[in-house]
Amino acid sequence: MVRSLLSIDWDYFIPLKREWLNSYAETPKNIEWIWNKRYIESALKGNDLEKSVDVAVPLKNFWNKIKEHFNFAESIKVYVSESHMLSYYIAITNKCEEVYSFDAHTDLGYAGINSVNFGLNCANWLGKLLNEEKIKKAHIIYSPYTFEKPDNFRDFNNLFSIQYYRNINVLPQGIYIVAIHICRSGAWTPPWLDNKFEEFIKNLNLPYKVIKLYKRDWNVKKLSFSDLIFYLNFV
Repeated sequence: MVRSLLSIDWDYFIPLKREWLNSYAETPKNIEWIWNKRYIESALKGNDLEKSVDVAVPLKNFWNKIKEHFNFAESIKVYVSESHMLSYYIAITNKCEEVYSFDAHTDLGYAGINSVNFGLNCANWLGKLLNEEKIKKAHIIYSPYTFEKPDNFRDFNNLFSIQYYRNINVLPQGIYIVAIHICRSGAWTPPWLDNKFEEFIKNLNLPYKVIKLYKRDWNVKKLSFSDLIFYLNFV
């Protein structure tokens, strides 16, 4: 059986704003502070981000749907982290031959094929696995709310075996999964949805290991006037 990694980015479920889709170092500033800035700037325009940005892909039956297509190994390992970059190490450690990635981004690399020559990061981990021949094939299941298209990655598509999907229903059945990675990608997913993220993980009903998941304290009501000035000037 082909050993595969099931890798799920929390941003798969959330319709993000195009102006947020920049490249960010996954630091506390970009994981937490940036959301205060976004919220305040939106509030000044009369918009409440907590009400307008929410989970849009149904969570209730997601794991049941997953199990229609994926067979979990008896000794399956589950990891939860902040960064999607961890999938690189999980795939290698668990000797995976293929990766199934549910994401709003390809994470192949965003500067053409030269991206694989950059240091390992959350934006090129999948491209590196392919380029280094650590895996044989990548399957990217795009979020319904992605801004990306397969044609954006023609150089990768010409060199490696990559398949793109827009719907989980078109996946074959019986895909053998030896490891699952769920990442939060906090620079792209808002802290007011962290409780739903935790609930999503628990609904898998499998033991899991948490690796470098930053604890965010979201309470905009406690911000002082000086805090508002700080975050408005924060870049």
